[in-house]
Amino acid sequence: MDFYPMLSTHVSRCLTAITLCAAVFLASAAGAAEKDFLPAIVYDFGGKFDRSFNQSASEGAEKFKKDTGIAYREFEITNAAQRDLAMAQLAKRGASIIVAVGFTQASAVEKVAKQFPAVKFTIIDAVVDLPNVQSINFREQESSFLCGMAAALVSKTGKVGFVGGMDIPLIRKFALGYAQGVHYVNPAAEIFENMTGTTPAAWGDPTKGAELARSQFGRGADVVFHAAGATGIGVMQAAKDAGKFSIGCDSNQNYLHPGSVLTSAMKSVDVAVYRAFSDAKAGTWKPGQLVLGLPENGVGYSLDEYNRKLLTPAIEARLQKAKADIVSGKIVVAEYKAP
Repeated sequence: MDFYPMLSTHVSRCLTAITLCAAVFLASAAGAAEKDFLPAIVYDFGGKFDRSFNQSASEGAEKFKKDTGIAYREFEITNAAQRDLAMAQLAKRGASIIVAVGFTQASAVEKVAKQFPAVKFTIIDAVVDLPNVQSINFREQESSFLCGMAAALVSKTGKVGFVGGMDIPLIRKFALGYAQGVHYVNPAAEIFENMTGTTPAAWGDPTKGAELARSQFGRGADVVFHAAGATGIGVMQAAKDAGKFSIGCDSNQNYLHPGSVLTSAMKSVDVAVYRAFSDAKAGTWKPGQLVLGLPENGVGYSLDEYNRKLLTPAIEARLQKAKADIVSGKIVVAEYKAP
């Protein structure tokens, strides 16, 4: 009997067994790591079904769940005091990353992030400078510029409107970019501008939004752009009732009133949430500031079957040319600066 072939066979079998064991161990470790990963999201006022900012964030979280099979925890605040309590509870219950939707959550993120330095936090539309916080903001004025151009290109009266939600610098950014886009096409155009209020309640008042829109239509506006969260639902309904145009905001709202919603100022909150969850899971998440505009496809305008007949090929060509000029720096859309 040849001893060496037997030994070789035995060693080969052992090595195979070791390799299989190692593979099982690594798979188990990966499964355990994935099981331990727990993303969470805290929505702003208006709730996850506001058909705007929060809903876009929710869609990003849902896409992550669908793609990875990993469930997430969520919380919808109904009063300001719930913000830090909700975040703290999510952190205590093992959240790996918490996405806070909206600038109003900045102070809560700052407080809770200090208490839980091992937990990652991503805040949207605000800046919190801490080693475990990522701040994602957008150049909303760039998409608003294109929407302003669209409004001016279809307006027959030379008068258009803007209805904002809470009167804050963020919404002033939308208004300023919109006005610049309108005047880029028609320097003589008249723009009516109203803010819904000065408290968070301004995000959830469709009745007030409809009233403001009707007032602007009564003064001759035939297109009104809203940047008002759920309040904008009233703006779009008023436009539909009056046979005028509205422009949606934050998510694609064209489907709400086909033929009446001219376009929507897109803001990729869904992409931001998906990216935050995915990067945290992959270990590539980084703290610091991230600003997304037209060059990064972070903002834009919507074009689909619901508004294709409204934005004609000629209008689309004008918008695409302006978009390219903004990306190249030929057109500079001014940033709003609070007084």
